[in-house]
Amino acid sequence: MPRLALEDRRAALVDAALRVMVRGGLAAGTTRAIVAEAGMSLASFHYAFSSRDELLREMVHGVVGQEFGAATAQLDPEEGLAGCLRQAAAGYLEHLEREPGHEQLMLELTLHALRVPTLRGLVTEQYRAYTEAATRLLEQAAQLTGTQWRRPIPELARLLITLVDGATTTWLVDRDTAATRVALESAVEVFVAHAVPAS
Repeated sequence: MPRLALEDRRAALVDAALRVMVRGGLAAGTTRAIVAEAGMSLASFHYAFSSRDELLREMVHGVVGQEFGAATAQLDPEEGLAGCLRQAAAGYLEHLEREPGHEQLMLELTLHALRVPTLRGLVTEQYRAYTEAATRLLEQAAQLTGTQWRRPIPELARLLITLVDGATTTWLVDRDTAATRVALESAVEVFVAHAVPAS
């Protein structure tokens, strides 16, 4: 294959890892399977990443970035805080429907890493990325709509992660988009109750 810049090589390997593990689960994502999917050599992998765990970290941040991008793509300040949060929920739900394998893999990675001491740092980093994304979303929605949160943002970010985790897992089981939309609408109401006009 043509010689790739380091960042392009890393991105291609992360994309290949996602495809492999969406198809076959976390265990299918061996280094050999990933490089075969990417059409690269093992030497190329070790040039781009120091380990499979490093690739998994990059993959986690990539998926969280996709989630955040989907949630914030259509925020319209004219709709007010409730409208912005509904748009964020709708954007995330569309992402979930479009890429269910990504979200199932993230859940699988979470549960697996909790059982493997050497991966505990990875799951901590995964949820740190979720927290950063939730915080940015709440800050952005408030700033766009001239509101402020009455509760500490770290507390609300944790609540948001808890609700989205539950909604995601439930949807993966029953694929009931209408019911999930209703649940997320209820979550919007909870958050709006914790906001006031900015002083």
